[in-house]
Amino acid sequence: MFTRTRKRLALASAIAVTLGTLLTPAAAATSGVAVLATGLNNPRGLAFAPDGSLYVAEAGSGGAGPCFPGPEGFPVCYGDTGAIAKISNGAVQRVVTGLSSFAPDTGVGSMGPSDVTLVAGLPVFTNGYAVKVEQRAELPVAGQKTASWLLSALGGQIVQLADVGGFVSTVNPDGGNPNSLVVDNKGATVADSAGNMLVRFGWNGAGTVIATFPDQLVDAPPELGLPPGTQIPAQSVPTGVVKGPDGAYYVGELTGYPFVPGTARVYRVVDGQQPTVYASGFTNIIDIAFDHTGTLYVLEVSHEGLSTGDIGALIKVAPNGTQQILKDNLKGPGGLVIKGDNAYLTDCGVCPDEGRVLRIPLA
Repeated sequence: MFTRTRKRLALASAIAVTLGTLLTPAAAATSGVAVLATGLNNPRGLAFAPDGSLYVAEAGSGGAGPCFPGPEGFPVCYGDTGAIAKISNGAVQRVVTGLSSFAPDTGVGSMGPSDVTLVAGLPVFTNGYAVKVEQRAELPVAGQKTASWLLSALGGQIVQLADVGGFVSTVNPDGGNPNSLVVDNKGATVADSAGNMLVRFGWNGAGTVIATFPDQLVDAPPELGLPPGTQIPAQSVPTGVVKGPDGAYYVGELTGYPFVPGTARVYRVVDGQQPTVYASGFTNIIDIAFDHTGTLYVLEVSHEGLSTGDIGALIKVAPNGTQQILKDNLKGPGGLVIKGDNAYLTDCGVCPDEGRVLRIPLA
């Protein structure tokens, strides 16, 4: 029951579970919260450009196929509906289109473009993947060129930078599902949710494993019918990576099935060393960020645990580890970035054409 094949799709499964949040009415807005954009298609990671515009990875809403068995038993179908959107002065412009997307027929909770950053003014982004990398050959040519890749775009043309899924599959049987990235002078460092690892890619496309994140033992849920006290392994499922004020990488984890509340951690990663736990006690982290003072913020896709269908929260972490909820009642949030004294996040990140970007004051 607890095969690596099942667990490799932990992030896709988590997104599917999060669909229950779509039935939860939105709570009253916190004072000072502003809606900057609406009508986004399963929005996930986001980043600011030097000119102040905001780029958002839209995972799309799948399409007509081909279709594959999904993590919860229902099929997910391929389409080229993934995109990178640019938000400027309240207007949404899709500057990159035709990217791989996998979703059920509702278009809800898709897997596709997952994160974006800007390098020399150009978008660099990860395109997530919901099926095994060996099934990529069954996709149309456009899908083969984008699914599970690190990509950029120049003059409207998609540029392949690194085959994340292909590389991760050579070192981990779970295959690859790139979910978040950070770019520095060492290359593009990607958190891969299926491989449970942090991987760096040079601009020649060559990959190097920087860190792997271990399973942890958690209590088996009652629905499995196992004897009381039985523990089962839960994967890490890294979802967000940022570079901290000290130059180290920080990685947040979603945790895999059974998504036990309070077991998600933020790791600190230094080249050549084993990852260490920097902060703990979170639930189902989807992204993390630091502000200009070095304070850590954690975005939870579900605050009480994905199995409860609960909604997400933005949490401030004090230097002593104390956690303060800044905003709750978020509907399946998908990404976080901080600029100045404000947090910017994608809300309803599992919603086709109903996602939005919120600005939340931190002061």
